Amino acid sequence: MQWVEVSIQTTHAATEAVADVFHSLGAGGVVIEDPLLLNTLRTSGTWELCDIPEQENTEIVVVTAYFPDDSELHDRLAAVEEEMTAIEERIGSCRFGNTCFRTISETDWENEWKQFFHTTRITEHIVIKPTWEEYEAEPDDKVIELDPGMAFGTGTHHTTGMCMRRLEKVIEPGMTVFDVGTGSGILSIAAAKLGAKYVKAIDIDETAVKVARENVANNKLSSVIEVAKGDLLHATEGKADVIIANIIADIIIMLLPDIPGRLNKDGIFLASGIISDRLEDVTEAAKNNGLYVEAVDTQGGWVVMQMRREE
Repeated sequence: MQWVEVSIQTTHAATEAVADVFHSLGAGGVVIEDPLLLNTLRTSGTWELCDIPEQENTEIVVVTAYFPDDSELHDRLAAVEEEMTAIEERIGSCRFGNTCFRTISETDWENEWKQFFHTTRITEHIVIKPTWEEYEAEPDDKVIELDPGMAFGTGTHHTTGMCMRRLEKVIEPGMTVFDVGTGSGILSIAAAKLGAKYVKAIDIDETAVKVARENVANNKLSSVIEVAKGDLLHATEGKADVIIANIIADIIIMLLPDIPGRLNKDGIFLASGIISDRLEDVTEAAKNNGLYVEAVDTQGGWVVMQMRREE
């Protein structure tokens, strides 16, 4: 399959909004190249980025989306420009240069991931291992075999890593988990490996659903994790002990009204993908929907929020 890579250089403040535009228009994958994050990873000693130099210009973030080269491509690209104009009308100029386009194959995408994605310890016990690498696990390791393909989620971004550290604290054997916007399925797999009895992983994107199913199968967890295409919680039934949403602030705010009624007693909602500047907005929306924030983790300008239902 042929894909068109669409890249926009933008500010840190507008990164989330640009990514949201791409997601809303059906991008098969969205990548955020944040120079501040790259510099942090280079100095952390936890990710092999030896071939990537230190980023000198840390003010420009590159947000890249991948759209299928099909009959809907022209309308999607036109909509990108319309939405970007609307963003700049709201928050002011936030683009550097013109929107860039490049046609690539699915094989090109996979090979680009393999250059920069290596075995990484994310938490005390969780290790992310690309399917194409070898790793000798330690006795207490929970190794996630992962091939992100065209879906978001390798575990190396702050939002995913913080979610995993929270899951390590809150997941107990036998729990039911809903993972909204599962992407590569990485958080669902982590929850299952930490002891969840049943996980429902949902994504609106067909490519993400396909990739997540493959990753679940590679980790021999198909009997625990059910992957389905759906919009937010619409593909789920009943209640969960833990609901995860590693998306973006605006979508989380849209989701909040449904959360209290879908959590079991003492259930937990983990909201991630939120830039620090939106913490107050999400906190206020949570309060208005009968939820209270009991913990907030921050890293690299991103936050993860742990919420419970007001009793």
